[in-house]
Amino acid sequence: MLTGPYTIVDWSFNEYYPSREAFVMDVARAVHDEAMALREAGATVIQIDEPAISVHPEEMELASRALGIVTEGLDAFTATHVCYGDFATVFDDLVNLPVDILDIEMANSNYQLLELFRGKQVDKYISLGVTDSHTYRIESVEEIKQGVRAALEVFSPDKLYLDPDCGLKTRLEDEAVGKLANTVTAAKELRTELGLE
Repeated sequence: MLTGPYTIVDWSFNEYYPSREAFVMDVARAVHDEAMALREAGATVIQIDEPAISVHPEEMELASRALGIVTEGLDAFTATHVCYGDFATVFDDLVNLPVDILDIEMANSNYQLLELFRGKQVDKYISLGVTDSHTYRIESVEEIKQGVRAALEVFSPDKLYLDPDCGLKTRLEDEAVGKLANTVTAAKELRTELGLE
């Protein structure tokens, strides 16, 4: 997992580059080198986190171009995580980011973001946030399954992955383990129930 170039720049101070674009592009080349090194070390799935990508909708083209530099020639399954934001404003750009998987929070918004995808052809895998990373409460297996069932009305099961909304670093260990364990149990039970095993 790598932090994406747009987010690195957005969360940094520029005291060297002549423009924000030049800064983003140079960082993108550096992150590309890191991604290639991960692939050479044997990584087959590489996630480039871009939590800042939805903060400045006017810069989505720049962020997407930078992400394209990172993933160019990368013989790996690629993902990007995009944090909370006004996804409706950037939806078309979001679903065209140059990665294989879009990792998007859903649990925190009570799965309202599913409506953005309903009826639209999206040529990506979706990593569905099924536990809220901002609460200590451990979602029940049934609660997670209910969210996944809602997502299955929009996405086919072969295009769907499950994960927390965001990273679990703000959670205590027992909370993080509980959320992840219930996600795994929910996935296994749904596979059985839907005859997907």
